[in-house]
Amino acid sequence: MEKIQEIWFENERIFMQSVSGKVFSRPLEAYPILKDADYVQRQKFYIWGNGEYVRWKDLDEDLSVESFFDSSEPNPNNEVAKIFNHCPWLSAKEVAKFIGMPKAVLDRFIYGIWQPKDEVLIAIKNGIRSMSHELLQAVS
Repeated sequence: MEKIQEIWFENERIFMQSVSGKVFSRPLEAYPILKDADYVQRQKFYIWGNGEYVRWKDLDEDLSVESFFDSSEPNPNNEVAKIFNHCPWLSAKEVAKFIGMPKAVLDRFIYGIWQPKDEVLIAIKNGIRSMSHELLQAVS
């Protein structure tokens, strides 16, 4: 099993070098909490669990060595991304809170790292519709 030796960030990606010398990288979109973090926050991590995990205590984010083996890349051409691109003023944080979904999960759908199941996509759309109805009532 691979173990983490080193972590670094470059060109909107996170890199992991294992103790065997192999280098793996993932887009930051796969880890929205790290994507939203600044340079200083990203540098404040430690490797634990005998090299199987990396932790950012201030961000409350943990990654396992296995997460670096996923080779999926962002797919910005997806239905959730199209909604947010069409309405750039729409806050993913507020939509996520409104529908009871962690922002990091909604971000993964927006970035196309994950594909929502049909019922989740419906919940996202219905949540945005409900928000728009509330907004209309507020200005009527």
